[in-house]
Amino acid sequence: MSDLELKRKETLTKLEVAKRLSAFAKALASGDDVELDMGGTSMSLRVADDVRVEFEVEVDGDEIEVEIELKWSTSSVADRAESAPDGGGAEGKNTAAHANSRRNRHA
Repeated sequence: MSDLELKRKETLTKLEVAKRLSAFAKALASGDDVELDMGGTSMSLRVADDVRVEFEVEVDGDEIEVEIELKWSTSSVADRAESAPDGGGAEGKNTAAHANSRRNRHA
């Protein structure tokens, strides 16, 4: 079970979707925290250097669904392993960064 899960479904124009994805990609590329607007609630996420990505495309009749899933670890154990003199850890590299998430509720 998840510690926290927020979901929001809405209908947007292609341009609106492109703007949101572009802002997400820009924050991701710059190393800044990623801000997610969840309609009335926003969340700031610190993204690790290593991210697992899953792309899924499903065609069902006249409907197409595209899912992009990003997953990363928030474990401080991985951070400590990276700072070990030999690189440490089973994989020998950092799989997580410091993780902060906060929710800001808008009135």
